[in-house]
Amino acid sequence: MPGKHMRPLGRIDLPVCFGTPSNYRKEVLTFEVVGFKGTYHAILGQPCYTKFMAVTNYTYLKLKMPGPNDIIMVESTYEHAYDCNVECIEYAEALVEAETLIIDLDRLGSEAPDSKRRAGTFEPTEAIKLVPVDPTSSNDRALRISATLDSK
Repeated sequence: MPGKHMRPLGRIDLPVCFGTPSNYRKEVLTFEVVGFKGTYHAILGQPCYTKFMAVTNYTYLKLKMPGPNDIIMVESTYEHAYDCNVECIEYAEALVEAETLIIDLDRLGSEAPDSKRRAGTFEPTEAIKLVPVDPTSSNDRALRISATLDSK
């Protein structure tokens, strides 16, 4: 997937077989395991083609290799190739949307009100000052008003 990089979690040797019961080739290939869900379960590359002595033709969607009795040919259809490409693109778009959603949720979480603040309580959003209700009285009763109010 473009723009995505993964470090392999490890390697695994698996037997891979191409052909029919009467004409087949079986070789052990080493696959790198990654923790990434994708549309492909396994990607066969140059080491596979070399080990099987296979020749690819991307135009005709064919993979040919020598077998014990005849040529082994693996082929697909344009419809299947198109469906695989569409699935890969849809998956890539879903991943981008999911990453964007996670970033948005993290941002909204950091902007969320303080968890100590309860609904129904009034707390000032700006600087306040205390003004005594009765300046001549000895009690501590005072009003809270905005410190940014005009003197009028």
